[in-house]
Amino acid sequence: MEKKPARFSRIVNTSQVLIGDLNNYNTLFGGVLMKKLDDSATLSARRHSRAKECVTASTDSIDFLCAIDQSDSVCVESFVSYTGKSSMEIFCKVIAENMISGERRIAATAFLTFVALDENKKPIEVPEVLPETEEEQILYESGHERAERRKERKKKSKELAESITLKKPWDQDPSITGTLNR
Repeated sequence: MEKKPARFSRIVNTSQVLIGDLNNYNTLFGGVLMKKLDDSATLSARRHSRAKECVTASTDSIDFLCAIDQSDSVCVESFVSYTGKSSMEIFCKVIAENMISGERRIAATAFLTFVALDENKKPIEVPEVLPETEEEQILYESGHERAERRKERKKKSKELAESITLKKPWDQDPSITGTLNR
């Protein structure tokens, strides 16, 4: 399978910050930004793999670096930065721009991992990514290390999941929580 340049998967989406997107501090809700990141990363994954379906395997990190205000536009740029056999690491950067002053700043960065699926929901092989710019090269060179950390974190998450309860809090021992159905 031929390598694909990272630029082939690049998605850039700019939007204004609307009143309904704001939290009680009059800055963009983190959850609104998380949806924008996932939407953009999904398109990058699909563009790189040309698969009909790509699913989010993990949101490795989202680092909120500064607040995004109502007077800002928010630009999410994403592209495939590293690949495994069927997985794609997507790097996202968020650029906030004050629409009055023109000041631009990196407001957040994120790494998400996607898996390309066939029509039977089975993982399919994806092309390797070919970094071209200095930014892409830096991300690519550090991608293997992030992939190893991701595997270790997933292993630990599975171990944790085996040791936590599925019981609902209201199904606990009545002697601890009080008498049920009072």
